[in-house]
Amino acid sequence: MRSFILLTLICLFSSTVSYSQKIDYSIVSVPEESAVEFMKVTSSNDYVAMPVVKRTKKSVNWSSNRIVECAKDNRYIAYLSLRNNTTNIFIKELGKQGGSVQRTNRNGVVDFSYSPDGKYICFSEQRGDKCQIFQTDAKEGYICRQITSANNDYTPVYSADMKTIFFSRQETASHSIWGYSIDNNFLSSYTSGITPCIVEKENAYLCARINSSGNSEIWKVNYETGVEECIVSDINRSFTTPSISPDGKWIVFVGSSAINTGKSNYYNTDIFVCRLDGSEFAQLTYHAADDLSPAWSHDGKFIYFISQRGDADGVANIWRMNFIY
Repeated sequence: MRSFILLTLICLFSSTVSYSQKIDYSIVSVPEESAVEFMKVTSSNDYVAMPVVKRTKKSVNWSSNRIVECAKDNRYIAYLSLRNNTTNIFIKELGKQGGSVQRTNRNGVVDFSYSPDGKYICFSEQRGDKCQIFQTDAKEGYICRQITSANNDYTPVYSADMKTIFFSRQETASHSIWGYSIDNNFLSSYTSGITPCIVEKENAYLCARINSSGNSEIWKVNYETGVEECIVSDINRSFTTPSISPDGKWIVFVGSSAINTGKSNYYNTDIFVCRLDGSEFAQLTYHAADDLSPAWSHDGKFIYFISQRGDADGVANIWRMNFIY
């Protein structure tokens, strides 16, 4: 199987499937997930945005952008919602019934992340054929500070000291990691890759890279020394969207997988995990639905993700599963 990362931002939240297979989405879990407890966090009224997934008889491609994140106090979860042909950040209080609060008032928010202190949110927004990064207050108002312009920039994330916003930049046929200095507005180019995720204690970030065979791998890059290390790679799978656990010991990420239907393989996306050094690699989900955009709770006990599981019509929702390792 040969898989590619889907980075077409314009169609990020349009549901496009080029190879169909009858899937019973109403099932919450499958036997391979018997040790995992799943809980649905949202409802159809929350209009959770489902990243685009394209599949063929031989592969699956998906949007790797992060669109779910738990707030620092574990009381709220932020997500992208598709309403009235616009995508915006909404925040929902966990454990309570009721609607969500709109946090941005834009047209095409693509992805986002919280600052380490929980006071700010940086996000990228599609504007025509460009994607630009902004910063806004996490709790009040719609006022935004523009960070980048005139390029295709996305998946922003703060450094641990909040002095730099790292992000991905798409340039013609390549993708690279850049950094924006909040103090002096200086831009720096680092290495190839997408969806950076900060490794707090090492002055490093994780990112995804496409190898020569067309599959995506998870790499760790020290942005001070330049030392690079491949953490997760498989000749038959692609892996994207790494997220580090609060204790810094585990990485959760999205990967491609194949379900044998008896006649052929059905390719979809599942959630995987491993130690920071790549050891103890394990697949956490096995459902035929697409599981995407995993994010840790801040106590490290749960993983939140987007999936169509548990809904007969295949509507996307945010789900929570316990982390049992």
